[in-house]
Amino acid sequence: MAKQEDIFKNVVSHAKEYGFIFPSSEVYDGLSAVYDYAQNGVELKKNIREYWWKSMVQMNENIVGLDAAILMHPTTWKASGHVDAFNDPLIDNKDSKKRYRADVLVEDFAEKIHQKAQKEIDKAKARFGDAFNEQEFITTNARVIEYLAKEKEIRERLGRSLGAGDLADVKALIEELEIADPETGSKNWTEVKQFNLMFGTKLGASAENAMDLYLRPETAQGIFVNFLNVQKSGRMKVPFGIAQTGKAFRNEIVARQFIFRMREFEQMEMQFFVRPGEEMKSYEYWKETRLKWHLSLGLGKENYRFHDHEKLAHYANAAADIEFNFPFGFKELEGIHSRTDFDLKAHEEYSGRKLQYFDPELNENYVPYVVETSVGLDRMFLAVFATSLKEETLEDGSTRTVLKLPAVLAPTKAAVLPLVKKDGLPEVSRKIIEDLKWDFNVAYDEKDAVGRRYRRQDALGTPFCITVDHQTLEDETVTIRHRDTMKQDRVKITELRGIIENEVSMKNWLMKM
Repeated sequence: MAKQEDIFKNVVSHAKEYGFIFPSSEVYDGLSAVYDYAQNGVELKKNIREYWWKSMVQMNENIVGLDAAILMHPTTWKASGHVDAFNDPLIDNKDSKKRYRADVLVEDFAEKIHQKAQKEIDKAKARFGDAFNEQEFITTNARVIEYLAKEKEIRERLGRSLGAGDLADVKALIEELEIADPETGSKNWTEVKQFNLMFGTKLGASAENAMDLYLRPETAQGIFVNFLNVQKSGRMKVPFGIAQTGKAFRNEIVARQFIFRMREFEQMEMQFFVRPGEEMKSYEYWKETRLKWHLSLGLGKENYRFHDHEKLAHYANAAADIEFNFPFGFKELEGIHSRTDFDLKAHEEYSGRKLQYFDPELNENYVPYVVETSVGLDRMFLAVFATSLKEETLEDGSTRTVLKLPAVLAPTKAAVLPLVKKDGLPEVSRKIIEDLKWDFNVAYDEKDAVGRRYRRQDALGTPFCITVDHQTLEDETVTIRHRDTMKQDRVKITELRGIIENEVSMKNWLMKM
């Protein structure tokens, strides 16, 4: 655990030192769980967003985009259930005065049991090598069976209790499991109570006449209220999807773990409208498709797993999370939900307007069912960043810090380095920059010895370093260095664009799906 904490501290420190993420309003000592994306972070975030958008919208003829407003009519949130049901179970520790989400305390406890089972599996795998049958071991090893059964029992009980609104049983479960305050070890807990997560605000010129509004807690409702507008103006035929990215706001009980859980965050969502009765087929399709998208980035298949929800939201008939192995364990990265026709029917009821689709093949009107995919952009950023940050020991015994970002997402694709700041080398370097910058985000770096500049670009995640030296003046060749292997090749200046494009092209990466 200490090692994981050290890794996470390195991630946070590296993000600030190299201009990826800063604490918001830091000159005023910051604001809890609010962060600013710095000069390199904003590029990485933009690239992740574009990678999602291209795969979701551009590559699917029946999916279109939307950018709905953050402020919506307040009845929207009554219809969606957020006013009455958008709550998290809150619990306080009487000794430490710390506040926690009760469900997260239990889920973290269950995850520790799961990790014990995984440790037994990993030990057996190392012992038996290629002859190891993992599935047989899981179903026959007494200790693994006991661990997994205990985990299942805890998760199912938590799901039942939350589903029934039985907060007393949630507290009883915490006490039976002897769950302690993670920071102090105290087990002196208050009762569990519900806490609404929405931020309220006002709309109006004067306080007396102002309308009470909410900052949207999710981006999905902007899609639902625009369903008919998009369908009619775009002449869309079911099945079709509407995608959008944008900010959402939640007054989180426990907003910790850096950018994993923030009060202001960004979502990448797609709502897919289908015929009633066809939602489960679509649900399974999007589960498979979204996992393939994540795997295309090469962060390691072992870092992903599906988790089916024990407790379903009020709008869902099926739900699963794609969980990722963050430095603090497996946590939700993306949700895939079968939302039934709850949202459109609710907005029909509260607005008094029909939100139905006329299906020409069936010759009937109906309210479509919806399958949702929703990934947190900030969580995606953290997954990519934390997994890519490496400390490597080289052959000569020295070490280097390298950010092995997927090249397609790297903020800067190439850095051009004149060997010395004279003899016309900076001028040739600038000419290369001028040529490449039309297609790629490139940087110029002339400060320090070239070895130090390589290390700096490694830490920034730049896939290529292009060194201009005196031979360049003779034959118009340069040295191109590859970040991950540190291999250096001598190539013609005219070949640079093709080499870089081959490694960073979204087309090449997405074709791995």
